[in-house]
Amino acid sequence: MKTAICPGSFDPVTNGHLDVIERAARLFDRVIVVVVVNVDKHPAFTLSERVDMIRRCVTHLPNVEVDSHNGLLAAYAGEKHATAIVKGLRAVSDFEYEFQMALTNRRLNPGLETVFLTATEDKMYLSSSLVKQVAAYGGDIAPFVPACILPDVEDKFRKDGEQ
Repeated sequence: MKTAICPGSFDPVTNGHLDVIERAARLFDRVIVVVVVNVDKHPAFTLSERVDMIRRCVTHLPNVEVDSHNGLLAAYAGEKHATAIVKGLRAVSDFEYEFQMALTNRRLNPGLETVFLTATEDKMYLSSSLVKQVAAYGGDIAPFVPACILPDVEDKFRKDGEQ
């Protein structure tokens, strides 16, 4: 069985993330979406909130599970017997950083490959940062996030904006 890891901060999960997860689910027998802790980021949603939102978004994908991890991704992949990391690329600017991470992960775990899936044309511009910015100003984020988590994201920013 081929297992792939789809890592990210998913703060919040977007339709772009979901597109990559769905495509990975068609390519691999088992996909683990792992919410990773990035010390350089200050998430709007807690780790458990992000895991819960992703779980609700992938209920239609029987070969996808959701987890979280605070440590090296290459080590986590080894623990889960994963053979691949799946990363979405939106633009050329994403590639340099992701390529560096792919080489590092392969050095740490020689059996681990990184597979890049390019964003679909209608989602190339989409990022969690963009969603948060639009939501913070009260804009319509319905086209950007899965419908099942739209209330969660809107409520988070409505509450934060009232403080």
